[in-house]
Amino acid sequence: MMQPTLIADQTWWVGLNDRKTDLFEGLWPLPRGVSYNSYLILGEKVVLLDTVKVTMAGAYLAGLDRLLNGRKVDYLITHHLEPDHSGSISLLRQRWPEMKIIGNKKTAEFLREMHGIEVDMPIGDGDALELPGRTLRFYLTPMVHWPETMMTFDESNGTLFSCDAFGGFGTVDQSLFDDQGVPAWYEDDVLRYFSNIVAKYAPMTHKAIGKLGGLGIKTIAPSHGIIWRQDPLRIVRIYDRWSQDQWETGVLVAFGSMYEHTEAMAEVVAAGVRDEGVTLRMYDVSRRHVSYIIRDAWRYGGLILGAPTYDTKLFPMMQHVLNSLPKGLAARRTLGLFGNYGWVGGAVKTMQAWTEEQGGKPVEPIVEVRFRPDDDNLQQCRQLGQNVAQEVKKRQNN
Repeated sequence: MMQPTLIADQTWWVGLNDRKTDLFEGLWPLPRGVSYNSYLILGEKVVLLDTVKVTMAGAYLAGLDRLLNGRKVDYLITHHLEPDHSGSISLLRQRWPEMKIIGNKKTAEFLREMHGIEVDMPIGDGDALELPGRTLRFYLTPMVHWPETMMTFDESNGTLFSCDAFGGFGTVDQSLFDDQGVPAWYEDDVLRYFSNIVAKYAPMTHKAIGKLGGLGIKTIAPSHGIIWRQDPLRIVRIYDRWSQDQWETGVLVAFGSMYEHTEAMAEVVAAGVRDEGVTLRMYDVSRRHVSYIIRDAWRYGGLILGAPTYDTKLFPMMQHVLNSLPKGLAARRTLGLFGNYGWVGGAVKTMQAWTEEQGGKPVEPIVEVRFRPDDDNLQQCRQLGQNVAQEVKKRQNN
């Protein structure tokens, strides 16, 4: 059941926690759930900002009715038409047929095609809705993360309704606000959200942050995750760093293995990384969801990939990783490659081709062995881990 919470002057969080959806967008794991943040301004005019997915509309509408106490919604601002934000629009229009829907030109196109509903008040970048004692100004932020995505800034109290920007996975039952304590796991899940959902258009995120620079932001209210009011610029700084792909000094070793030979190589590669005192993350691509691999590939400056050949081709789960990593990432990371094969090769060749297509160049040695690695092969693996870690440290210092 929705429990409305006051977040600023006459402004309420009217969102919901979703603990039942296992995969966000049918792709990304939600071990801690996710929140759908909707907001209600109860001034002389009533303004609703975004909705929730339609499967949760019953609890959502019941909560709104309790808070409204007989009043009607005058305006609905829709920042983004993805169904987790817009799913209940049709039901709201039925409940309040005179409600005016506000959105930009692209919003109007999507709303018409998705819900058969028209935008009543089309707006452009910098336009404002003037209300008694309150000005809501709109900023278009396309590709953060869909073409129609935008934000709203309440000039009366400094609240930025930022849509998908500055959001994260995880329910907000433990902490709705940053001053209630940010859970230790939360920044990891914010980065996973950013790298999985937003990072493919990272330059657009950086551009959007630049557009907001002159605003006197006191509260950041995203569409998912914690509301930032104690130190709202903290999440802006974090997102801005990620949007410029400013990585940390560390190495991710991601490997696939069928009969433990590639895994044995990966363990020695990891030992080489540890020799250099560099932060290490290590994942078996068959047992760790690609969501987490993408996150740490974005986080760290070194990426070492190892896989066997599977029926003349790259091990399928490693191919899935390559297909899922953000385009051009290999050109911005220190890369290492290793693998093995049996009766015929193919894995390392495929990873090399992917690296070249991405504009990257792997660190030597590229280690490829037939069947099980011998002592010389393992020494090469250790050297590979050391060389990648050394290069990451060198690039960080420069």
